[in-house]
Amino acid sequence: MQHRKSARHPARAPRLVAAVAAALALAIGLGGCGGSSGDQGSGKGSDVRTAAQAESLEPLKDTPAPRLPATVTSADGHRSTVRSAARIVPLTGSLSEIVFTLGLGDRVVGRDVTADFAQAKKLPVVTRAHDVSAENVLSLKPTVVLADTTTGPAEAIDQIRDAGVPLVVLAPAKELADVGTRIDAVAAALGVPDAGKELRQRTEDRIKAVRAGMKRPADGKAPRVAFLYLRGSAAVYLLGGRDSGAGSLLEAAGAVDAGEESGLTKDFTPITSEALAKAAPDAILVMSKGLDSVGGVDGLLKLPGVAETPAGMDRRIVSIDDGKLLNYGPRTDQVLRSLVDQLYGDAS
Repeated sequence: MQHRKSARHPARAPRLVAAVAAALALAIGLGGCGGSSGDQGSGKGSDVRTAAQAESLEPLKDTPAPRLPATVTSADGHRSTVRSAARIVPLTGSLSEIVFTLGLGDRVVGRDVTADFAQAKKLPVVTRAHDVSAENVLSLKPTVVLADTTTGPAEAIDQIRDAGVPLVVLAPAKELADVGTRIDAVAAALGVPDAGKELRQRTEDRIKAVRAGMKRPADGKAPRVAFLYLRGSAAVYLLGGRDSGAGSLLEAAGAVDAGEESGLTKDFTPITSEALAKAAPDAILVMSKGLDSVGGVDGLLKLPGVAETPAGMDRRIVSIDDGKLLNYGPRTDQVLRSLVDQLYGDAS
C-alpha cells in the first residue's frame, strides 16, 4: 500500500450490538462478508494504510489439559455442566480465537463464518449467512458449544440445548476492559483456568506495551475519528456513535470518537451529510471488507458527505480486518498497534 503524508491537514492528529444486527438483517455480518478480499484502497494514489491480516494465531506454548466437569452460569441465566471438551464448537469468530489461542484448537470441530484465521479455515461452517444452523452444529456431535448473547436465532440455541449438549452463553466483549474477563470465562467453561490466566496476562501485557510505546500526532492534538460500518452489497452505510464498540479502541489510541463527540448516543445511525459534517472527522475507521464493498477509497468518497470532511479531503482512511477489529481478544494488541500506526504514521 502507498504511504503519503497529508497534503492539507496534519494528523489532528469498534462488535455491532444486537440492535444493529437487527438493522442489518439484510446485510452480511461483521466478518468474512461483503466484497472481495482484494486491495482495500482501490483508488489511485490512495493513502489508506491497511492492517496486515494475521494468517494464523499464536497459541500458548503449553497445551492445557482440561479439568472437568465444570459447571458455569451462562450470561442468559442457564447453568451448564461441561463434562468433556473433546469436541468444541464456538459460534462466533471471537470465541474461536480465544479457544485456539488457549491451545485447544485441535479440539474444535466446527466454526462460524467469522473465524477467519488460518487454523480454522478447513473446519466446517455451522452457520447459514450469520444465523446458526442447529442441524449443522448437532451433526458434528459436539461435547460443548460456546455462544454469546448476540448469537441467534434463539430457536437454534434452544434446539441445541434440548438435544442435551452443554451450551455456554457468554457476554460479548464491548471494550478493552472486557478482554481479560472474556478470556477467563471461556477458559473456565472449558476447564483450563490456569491457561486462561496465562493468556489473559499475555494479552494484557501486549496491550500495555502498545500503549506505552504509542506514537503521538506531531501537533499534539487528538484526531477525531469516525467509525463507519459499510456493506455496499446491502446498501448499508452507518456512522458509529457511543455504543458502536469502537470507542474504547479509539480512546486507547489517543483519538476522539467523532460520532460520540458529535452527540450520537445510539450505536449506529445512517450516514448523512449533516451527521458527518457535525462529526467532522480527521480520519475514518472502516473494516477492510466493508471498504472493498463500496469500491475502495474512491467509492467511499462518493457516499453522502464523506468527501467534504477533513478525513475525506485528506483521504485519511484507517482500514482494519473485519475479523479482528471489534473482537476484543488475544489479537487486540495487533488491532491497537495498527490503529496507532495508521493514525500517526507520519508523527515525529
